[in-house]
Amino acid sequence: MGHKVYGELMRYSQDLKSERKQHLQEGRKAQQYLDQCWKQMDNSKKKFERECKEAEKSQISYDRLDNDINATKSEVEKAKSQLYLRTHSADESKNEYAAQLQNFNGEQWKHFNVAIPQIFKNLQDMDERRTVKLGETYRSFADVERRVVPIISKCLEGMVTAAKAVDQRKDSAIVVESFKSGFEPPGDYPFEDYSQNLSRTGSDNTISTPKNEGGVKPDPKHSISKTAKNKLWLFGKKPKAPSLEDFSHLPPEQRRKRLQARIDELSKELQKEVDQRDALNKMKDVYEKNPQMGDPQSLQPKISETMCNMEKLRSEIHKNESWLSEVEGKVSTRGDRRPSADVNHHAPHGRESPEGSYTDVPNQEHRSPPHQPDPRQAHQPDEFDDEFDDDDPLPVIGHCKALYSFSGQNEGTLLMKENEVLYIIEEDKGDGWTRARKQSGEEGYVPTSYVEIAMEKNSKGLAMMNAASWM
Repeated sequence: MGHKVYGELMRYSQDLKSERKQHLQEGRKAQQYLDQCWKQMDNSKKKFERECKEAEKSQISYDRLDNDINATKSEVEKAKSQLYLRTHSADESKNEYAAQLQNFNGEQWKHFNVAIPQIFKNLQDMDERRTVKLGETYRSFADVERRVVPIISKCLEGMVTAAKAVDQRKDSAIVVESFKSGFEPPGDYPFEDYSQNLSRTGSDNTISTPKNEGGVKPDPKHSISKTAKNKLWLFGKKPKAPSLEDFSHLPPEQRRKRLQARIDELSKELQKEVDQRDALNKMKDVYEKNPQMGDPQSLQPKISETMCNMEKLRSEIHKNESWLSEVEGKVSTRGDRRPSADVNHHAPHGRESPEGSYTDVPNQEHRSPPHQPDPRQAHQPDEFDDEFDDDDPLPVIGHCKALYSFSGQNEGTLLMKENEVLYIIEEDKGDGWTRARKQSGEEGYVPTSYVEIAMEKNSKGLAMMNAASWM
């Protein structure tokens, strides 16, 4: 449809426009030539009229002097000579006017009987050819549609078949399998006898407390807190929606395939941007060597846009590679988010120590070991720990000084001012970004070329000393 119908029709339309323009130009030229002939004829007519009036004046002047007895002979001869000249000029003007009139009449006959009819005939022939071409185009359109209709019908039949094959029980089982919590229903609460140490009498009114069969003590694992109840019960806490970006809602193998396919697609797009950047740079070099071919500065906005797209694609590729490595078990579960991540990285002000206490001191935050799960909770797989949703703060491996200011407008980046001292928590991995942390605890990525980096063996103590020496 695009090549044989639409494309051919557009080309034919352009040809018709050019041909019609040519015919109209011929008509305008014929009209202009006729107007020019009429103007020449009109000028000769006006000249003949003036010459006749001048001859009449000369005739009147001669007759007046010829009848005047006081006029001298020289005056009469002069008037007679003037009359002869005016009469001769009038005769010449008359002949010229007659010739121009005859020429105009001939050209006018040719214009209305030959030139204009021929132009209209050409326009009519062109329109007839256009009508025939439209008919052929309609037939081609119908043929294409006729060949496509069976394919569309087959697709519609497939859609109907798929709709009829919907199994609500199977689909519901898939949803349940994807979102089920895996919790086991809690057991019965045992009776806890607090009256064992009381002395009992043999009175009949004494109510004997039931004892556990076999002397089994209550299992502390069966006791459950209010928070755990809320977590076990479906309506106590809203479950988190599955993330669609990292495909974490899919099984591991399917997630790996989807992430690999996305990485391949992003790599192809990145290669296209790289090729476009190289082509623009070559064109810019040509413009710089030959200014008459174009302005090199006109290509700079497009080059900047291409570089920005490359950075975004590299960030996306790095993010998906981190998720892929997480699936394959090559990196830790905390993942690696570069500046294009969806969420800014912020270090929490307080963390839970292994003993369960909290601290707000920054020094203790960096020196404390990574959080370890309480051994007492190792036998409770049915309870989620909310703190597992947050990543542990990364240790400080060095410090840096900002050489320039950086706005940090993109998500995942960190705002910094010139000469500001930051802590380094992750080195540059080759993409031009270094992960840093402010003294306030805010984390993010800064351009490696914007900072002066000094790596330290001791984490924050040496960083504070060197920062003080800089300031």
